[in-house]
Amino acid sequence: MHENRETSEAPAGNSSRTAGKGSGRKARMNVPEESDSGVLPMNHSNKIEQSMAESEEGRPLIKENIHQSSTRPTQSGARVSQGLAGVRKAAREHKERKFTTLLHHVTVDLLRDSFGSLKRKAAPGVDGMTWQEYEAGLEGRLADLHSRVHRGAYRALPSRRVYIEKGDGRKRPLGIAAVEDKIVQHAVVTILNQIYEEDFLGFSYGFRPGRSQHKALDALFYALVKRKVNYVLDADIQGFFDNLDKAWMIKFVEHRVADRRILRLIQKWLKAGVMEDGKWSDTETGTPQGSVISPLLANIYLHYVFDLWVDVWRKKCARGEVIVLRYADDIVLGFQWGTDADRFRKSLEERLGKFRLELHPEKTRRIEFGRYAEQNRKRRGEGKPETFDFLGFTHISGKNGNGSYAVRRMTIRKRMRKKLQEIKQQLRMRMHDPVPETGAWLRSVVQGYFHYYAVPGNLDSLGLFRERVLRYWGQALKRRSQRHRYAWARRLKLAAQWLPTPRVMHPWPLDRFAATHPR
Repeated sequence: MHENRETSEAPAGNSSRTAGKGSGRKARMNVPEESDSGVLPMNHSNKIEQSMAESEEGRPLIKENIHQSSTRPTQSGARVSQGLAGVRKAAREHKERKFTTLLHHVTVDLLRDSFGSLKRKAAPGVDGMTWQEYEAGLEGRLADLHSRVHRGAYRALPSRRVYIEKGDGRKRPLGIAAVEDKIVQHAVVTILNQIYEEDFLGFSYGFRPGRSQHKALDALFYALVKRKVNYVLDADIQGFFDNLDKAWMIKFVEHRVADRRILRLIQKWLKAGVMEDGKWSDTETGTPQGSVISPLLANIYLHYVFDLWVDVWRKKCARGEVIVLRYADDIVLGFQWGTDADRFRKSLEERLGKFRLELHPEKTRRIEFGRYAEQNRKRRGEGKPETFDFLGFTHISGKNGNGSYAVRRMTIRKRMRKKLQEIKQQLRMRMHDPVPETGAWLRSVVQGYFHYYAVPGNLDSLGLFRERVLRYWGQALKRRSQRHRYAWARRLKLAAQWLPTPRVMHPWPLDRFAATHPR
């Protein structure tokens, strides 16, 4: 079912002003269809202020679902799968429906599957419980957890606050949830995905099933090459996860979910707070980054705050083509006309302000980008076109070997430097380990790095990365042996034995996009 959706909703290749809407979605939004309630699924008004998720709360007209799901509660994994398939079918066929009975889908089998989906080596939460410790006596623990969830006795623990360093030197706060919280959150996400995967728009990619970062990169590449894009607005919502308004969050979820027990679970997680240095603190706004439920809640929030709104804006207000691609809170928009880009940025700032959000003043910028950017800037004496970063790659407007317009993608330099510094520090710690052991570790690290960044046109960056890794390894071996020199021939031999050679591991974006969106 998901594959059919992928095919019918091409994120970046539509004949109208869209990079994320397919013919299937357009039919549902623009062609009146009869429904059980007589309410059209996405009937936008001519005024943007009255669009979906507007009128301050943005609540669409929704008829209460008085009919219960045809599926029955069960402990069988197969029956659970059938039940969730029924939820998805109902969500697809009845866009106006609220779901009143969802918690019965949280079964012991689903909790077991959720436990198996967690990372085995993840850091423990505030209770200190690891995955391996919880696995001991698993069936009894899951039965007790299932009982507490359905009796309303389940209590969410606060997240353990840790910090990771960002590329710009700042630290990003993460919340590590307890194992049981992760299990229940994963189960609820599995259920809610059946609803929201039918609601989310095609240009939304972040943390969704079957929508990887490389698929988002393919869609963006396709739009930049095939659509009329002359300007790019690289938008970043400042501190989105920390400033997400909890009251709005619950209102948005209530558009589709009327099961009070599911809503109470979400409220418990939002109100659980964080523990830092043994002290509990409440979080009036935001949802902890790192929790299992946060990505879905973020997508629901931005679906109503941004996605539905921008889809109406580009149809009603734009003079030329507008393409949109969103990965979590990172947003890239392409415009045919610069005036559209400037008007949109102003409208977006006003829109986000209604929900206590704002654009990052330094990370949000409009640049000239596209097939005419180079000659236009050269004529004005402004040099080469500016670049923008997205999902680890710097996107460059240029030409290929034949002189035709092309979009080049290279690893973001600061990302590469950060990764190399991490490897350098690890090599110093492993200085006295056996060479085969260190070589095997380096091979897995370099192979993993290549697996993500080995896109067509980026081999030079990968070659530079490999050369630097080899240099740092040689320096570590030289310190260990206390030699003034470490033969370069020996380094080359080690590289040939342990370090993978750069090669393209992903097809050209246009080829893969055409394969996944064959229309």
